[in-house]
Amino acid sequence: MLPPDISGVELSPDEIARFARHLILPEVGMEGQKRLKAASVLCVGTGGLGSPLLLYLAAAGVGRLGIVDFDVVDHSNLQRQVIHGTSWVGKPKIESAKARIHEINPHCQVDLFETALTSDNALEIIRPYDIVCDGTDNFPTRYLVNDACVMLGKPNVYGSIFRFEGQASVFNLNAESPNYRDLFPEPPPPGMVPSCAEGGVVGVLPGIIGVIQATEAVKIITGIGTTLSGRLLLFDALKMSFRELKLRPSPERPVIDKLIDYQEFCGVGGSAPGQEEAGAVESISVVELKALLDSGADDVLLLDVRNPPEAEIATIPGAVLVPLDQIESGQATEKVRELAAGKRLYAHCKLGGRSAKALIALKREGISGINVSGGIDAWSQEVDSSVQRY
Repeated sequence: MLPPDISGVELSPDEIARFARHLILPEVGMEGQKRLKAASVLCVGTGGLGSPLLLYLAAAGVGRLGIVDFDVVDHSNLQRQVIHGTSWVGKPKIESAKARIHEINPHCQVDLFETALTSDNALEIIRPYDIVCDGTDNFPTRYLVNDACVMLGKPNVYGSIFRFEGQASVFNLNAESPNYRDLFPEPPPPGMVPSCAEGGVVGVLPGIIGVIQATEAVKIITGIGTTLSGRLLLFDALKMSFRELKLRPSPERPVIDKLIDYQEFCGVGGSAPGQEEAGAVESISVVELKALLDSGADDVLLLDVRNPPEAEIATIPGAVLVPLDQIESGQATEKVRELAAGKRLYAHCKLGGRSAKALIALKREGISGINVSGGIDAWSQEVDSSVQRY
């Protein structure tokens, strides 16, 4: 990427005072700070990664930030999405982010796109920006961001998180650079990688990865240091360790000359979390399950396949906890067989995905059951609001 044009860019006295610690760095100086002011960065997502990204890019003096997101702030976001506050719960994330950015740097222009990034709008939204930072949490949008950046010749600063592990890289820095398809030539099978909503994430992890992404963006803009282009940085928070993998362009990667249907490409069809796996088994709604339980039938076994910490938060009365990992490993097969003897087996988790996986694994062992669609989350919303959502 060519450095931003800084002809005619000046720093006001307030900006000189604000960015003084940058200005005295020989690697940044007045020229580097002017480049930051002249630069524009688009952040796709204002969640765990987008929060620190936007905070630090604004604080660094990036002159124009674009934000793409259509979600609202939820209480469950506040554990890691530090750009948002309690007073913004229920309100658009992009508005919350803009307000916080202007508290940090009132000189920053903030463009808001309250929409999902799609094949129809991605090129138009991305085109005016120098760099794109990918703060998304799903494979269809990651492939979309990548392909749009390749077509437009934009660097793509990538980050990803799950539980206690994260990764970061810089894709498409130039025409010879690797892109996301060199890391993942094909998307994983639907449901293979659980979402943070089902698998969890330690709150500080996106802060670490998001700040790494912000660092890479600053380096690209100012032209200093060595970027992560050609390298995949892997971080393990439990071990507090970093390691690197080399990443090279694959001679077999496809030519990217158009945007496709990325939901179809990733095999998810736009479904909500858990619906891909749930579609593979027979299911029952939570309302139907409630009627069944209220009927007093004594031949019903309700299996809860969540992890024990989740069961400490909320349970459906009468459910028996047998975690999915014990079912998939075969450790709990005979236990479930004994519990289900002479009974109708129903299984639930948080959203319906893990319970479907459990039933698929049990079916291979000759144990049949029915999935509770939407899981305990749907139970809380449609049957018993006293059951805590999480």
